[in-house]
Amino acid sequence: MSIRIRPAEEADLPTILAITNDAILNTTAVWSLTPATLETRRAWLEERRSKNFPVLVAEGGGAVLGFASFGDFRPWEGYRHSVENSIYIAAGQRGRGLGRTLLGALLDEAARQGKHVMVAGIEAGNEASICLHAAFGFVETGRLRQVGRKFDRWLDLVFMQRTLGA
Repeated sequence: MSIRIRPAEEADLPTILAITNDAILNTTAVWSLTPATLETRRAWLEERRSKNFPVLVAEGGGAVLGFASFGDFRPWEGYRHSVENSIYIAAGQRGRGLGRTLLGALLDEAARQGKHVMVAGIEAGNEASICLHAAFGFVETGRLRQVGRKFDRWLDLVFMQRTLGA
């Protein structure tokens, strides 16, 4: 199946919502405990667009299989050259290289926008995401122990970053 990366559209929101809620309910990739709503995903998409941050989808066989975006690393002006990424793949589609394709597209867009650093905050047990980012030249720059809690256990947060240039 050929995969196409394209900007997300309003019509993609129900699938983006389903992927997001699967991550919330079944993984430690998102530390939210409350499922998102279509309204909150719509507001998120509008906010990303208003700041010229990409929201990309991986589409194959006429279906959205995953999505990715980057946004502010921190909300203050001094951080304006740094962004933090998010990549989510539908449960039945993981391990097929979609994360790799989406991360490559995000890095290209960040460089095009003149961003200097891309950061990833990853739950320490998410080896697949850590390996994916390392394959793209991200390095671990910090580890915060037991800063999150989900599924009745403490979670560690790994920060990785890649300098893009500019």
